[in-house]
Amino acid sequence: MTLTTFRLDHSYDGTEFSGWAAQPGERTVQGELTRSLDKLFPDAPQLTVAGRTDAGVHAWNQVASFSTEGSGPEDLLHAINGTTPRDLTVHRAAVAAPGFDARRDAVSRTYCYRVLVSPAPSPLELRYALHWPYGFDLALLGRAAESLLGQHDFTAFTPTQTDHVRFERAVSRCEWVVAQNRGPGQGPGEVHELWIEADSFMRSMVRVLVGTLLEVGCRRRDQADFEALLEGAPREQAGETAPAHGLHLASVSYRSD
Repeated sequence: MTLTTFRLDHSYDGTEFSGWAAQPGERTVQGELTRSLDKLFPDAPQLTVAGRTDAGVHAWNQVASFSTEGSGPEDLLHAINGTTPRDLTVHRAAVAAPGFDARRDAVSRTYCYRVLVSPAPSPLELRYALHWPYGFDLALLGRAAESLLGQHDFTAFTPTQTDHVRFERAVSRCEWVVAQNRGPGQGPGEVHELWIEADSFMRSMVRVLVGTLLEVGCRRRDQADFEALLEGAPREQAGETAPAHGLHLASVSYRSD
């Protein structure tokens, strides 16, 4: 029987997940999706994902793929969402081109890190934005973000103990923007978002970048020191890792889209 490849675009609130990838004894996005698919297909589909997110990280649009001999139910989207938990939703379930691979075929990933700049935290942002009561210099943040464009060695921005063998990444977008359309009742302050797009990311890379950028914005680190980190400096020279809950996988891009 000919294999059929499926693409699943999905989103999730990462608060209660121990990351995307399956782990023994832990609740994960992959585990929940696999449990749902096992009820719908005769074999056990092996999922491939565009980018594994860590515990507590959210996704607005994550992409996974799998191949199977079964065609599945006629309304696959409805069938999957009928068996997934409330903090995980598949919003596209479609047959993909033969051999489509969510990770290998991705040409870029975009992340958004949200920072609430406010004297007091907001109960509506506690799960989705880092509360930052100190303020920062937006001009300094913007200049540092701009210096990330292009290809650099990001060794300083991923844990020392790592499986990565290549530390160069090509960044095509990096900017801070003020979030729009904050609803009523969210309190004073502004949500500032770091939007960054690259060919791929290493573990904790965006979160370490945010922690280090905030040091620049608060004048605890200057521009020259920040740029020196992009030449393969060791991890201990960069800043702290920002909390996971402010990070969102915004989108994954493919040539076929």
